[in-house]
Amino acid sequence: MNLSIVAAFAYGILSIIGGIIGYIQATSKVSLLSGSISGLLLIFAAYFQLQGQAWGSILAVLVTAVLVVFFAFRLAKTRKFMPAGLMTILGMLALAVMVHQIVALR
Repeated sequence: MNLSIVAAFAYGILSIIGGIIGYIQATSKVSLLSGSISGLLLIFAAYFQLQGQAWGSILAVLVTAVLVVFFAFRLAKTRKFMPAGLMTILGMLALAVMVHQIVALR
C-alpha cells in the first residue's frame, strides 16, 4: 500500500465526517449528501488503487481537486478557517501526495 492510497482513504473519511458534522451543526442536508458522496468516491478510489486499477488514482485526484477548489472558494467567501481552511490545506496535502505518486510511477 502506498501513501497515495492512504491519502485518498483518509481524505475520504474526513469528508464523510465533515458532512456529518455539517449536518449536525447546521442541519445542512447538502453537507451530508456532498460529504458522503465525495468521501465514498475517495474511499472507492483508494480501494481500486489497492486492487491495481490505475484509474483509481485519477478518480482520487479529480475528486480531491474539486474539493480543494470548492473549499478554497468557501474560505475566500466566509473567511473562517473551520471547516473550509482546514479542508483546503488537508486537501492540498493529499493532492500533492497523490500527484507525486502518479508522477513517480511514470
